[in-house]
Amino acid sequence: MEEFDGEDYAEAPELPIEIIVYLLSFLHASDRKEASLVCRSWYHASQDLRFQKKVTFRFPASASSLELIRGLGQRSHCRLVISQLDGFSISRSLLLEVGLCLGSKVESLALPGSSITEASLLALLPRLTSLRRLDLSGLDSLFMSGAFLSREEHRQQVRFALSGLEELDLSDLRYLSDLTFNRLTGCTPRLQRLSLAGCHIAFEFDPYLGVPVGAVTDSSALLSLRNLRKLLTAQRSTIVALDISRTSITPESLRTIGQVQDLALEELRLHGCKELTDYSVEVLVKQQPSLQRLDISACTELTNRSVEAVARGLKSLTHLYLSRDWRITEKGLADLLSVSTLRSLDLSECLHVSGTEIVKGLAGPSAARAQLETLSLKSCTYIRDLAVFSLTQLLGDTLRELDLTSCVNVTDLSVRAIATYLQGLVVLRLPWCKEVTDWGLLGMVHTADCEPDPDTGDKGPRFTRTFGNMGFFKPPRQPFDERPKLVTQMDLEQFKQQAGASLLALSRLQELDLSACPKLTDSSITQVMRFPDLQRLSLSMLPEITDASLAAVAWHCRSLTSLALSHCPGITDRGLAQAAPYLHRLQHLYLSCCNNITDRSLFVLVQHCKRLQTLDISRCKNISVTTVDHLQSQLPFLENVHYKFIGGTDLILTL
Repeated sequence: MEEFDGEDYAEAPELPIEIIVYLLSFLHASDRKEASLVCRSWYHASQDLRFQKKVTFRFPASASSLELIRGLGQRSHCRLVISQLDGFSISRSLLLEVGLCLGSKVESLALPGSSITEASLLALLPRLTSLRRLDLSGLDSLFMSGAFLSREEHRQQVRFALSGLEELDLSDLRYLSDLTFNRLTGCTPRLQRLSLAGCHIAFEFDPYLGVPVGAVTDSSALLSLRNLRKLLTAQRSTIVALDISRTSITPESLRTIGQVQDLALEELRLHGCKELTDYSVEVLVKQQPSLQRLDISACTELTNRSVEAVARGLKSLTHLYLSRDWRITEKGLADLLSVSTLRSLDLSECLHVSGTEIVKGLAGPSAARAQLETLSLKSCTYIRDLAVFSLTQLLGDTLRELDLTSCVNVTDLSVRAIATYLQGLVVLRLPWCKEVTDWGLLGMVHTADCEPDPDTGDKGPRFTRTFGNMGFFKPPRQPFDERPKLVTQMDLEQFKQQAGASLLALSRLQELDLSACPKLTDSSITQVMRFPDLQRLSLSMLPEITDASLAAVAWHCRSLTSLALSHCPGITDRGLAQAAPYLHRLQHLYLSCCNNITDRSLFVLVQHCKRLQTLDISRCKNISVTTVDHLQSQLPFLENVHYKFIGGTDLILTL
């Protein structure tokens, strides 16, 4: 849709903005974005607050952000992520403005990558009287001295403001101690979710005093299990989620947490807790049978016993994460998939999983099997077309996210099955599936007998079907459409002879990753990349695509916020110049090792991509440091620029 200014058409009477807002309310979000380009009044109507619920605003600590904060004062509530705060005047002024303009409206606050001072935060927190989520992860500068909230008057002010706080993230804090932990959590009496991931917690032994934890009073040097248990006991009626991932928790310590009287956790994250055993998981599911979300990924000592225990004991389970549990095999997965409440399963990097038992568990009556919405089989190299084809049959009505990254035995047959039966997919990841070709994306049967083109001598495959008979929008009827069932090898052979739906059938896609599928070319990319809701797209390491693919993507996928084209030698300045005018929403762009990209492309980005936050132009030898500096000065939201080996230099800069 071409942009034009409504003021150029003075003879046309303008509708009241209330009417335009009402009309836009009938449109899908992607269509509303397109409509906002019609004229200025339509743009203002599209910004109505009814269309912007639960919006998070992310911006760095800079002078240009002050005006943004003042503009947010018109909202009834907002969520803020403010990065790169420090102790200098701009950061202090920005926090002061947040307190004055938004104090009672901020529901969520996160301060990543900051070195904020205690004084600055204590001046802000008492004003945030509606705060429900506070993220202080990684802010070591607050806790290093041990004096945070040491004064009673400060604690009283913060306690009044944080009395309704529900979620507190204290992950990756090196200097968190019993004293500072108690002061802060003493101000949050209604806490529901607590994260201590990556913190140094002494579970059984105090390394400073050389005595068992709990033998002394509150420590000023570390956080102890005794103190954590005391908090869980005090707030057991409200706390439902706990994250102690990447800590050194032992089986005995986990049992101590699980047996807190009347504690009923709904979510527990134990990612990377390498000392846990099957026995500790068996005890846990008996102590906390109400768990709905359980993350025991990267717990490398766990085996199928843990899977079987979870299947038996957690009958309300909705999300289970088992990634990188390398000792898990197929055993027990059939029982797990018989848990009817299960909605999300992560088996990525479980190297011994082939999908056979998953299919078997899903083959039972629909009322007594998992209705999966998310399934990750990343790096499960034993997954083959037969398993994927069966899964598409069994999960066609429910699956919304599928990750087959590095499933190297997956071919075009799987892609056609996905497009034919999983048309509700929102996220599809197929990177490093090296056998996927244009035929699969186009939904076509590969004709083995290809005559050479008499004019060019090209002996490659020729696409002879028209789009009308390839079933782009309505998949052809298959021999086993009557009801989902286990697919046999005979069914698979029969499907090989029929054209299926093309990737275009996945009209709801918001994320698509086709990186490192080297057999893909412009022939398919230019034809199937037509997704109005697509926000994240990766076409990195596709050596055969050119500017034609980039132009098609930009024209047909105008909601893109992230685009990866690294290691695509066919992408040039010309392609980026054609694409950039249609990529106004782009925030993250990856162009590393694109040697045909020069300084001219950066000037194009300055002109059209004002929202850019991340740019990777590493190893682009035709880009100069001077032009990068100009780019930074012109794009106020640009936070991360990666440029290693540009113009013959060796620099890595994160702005």
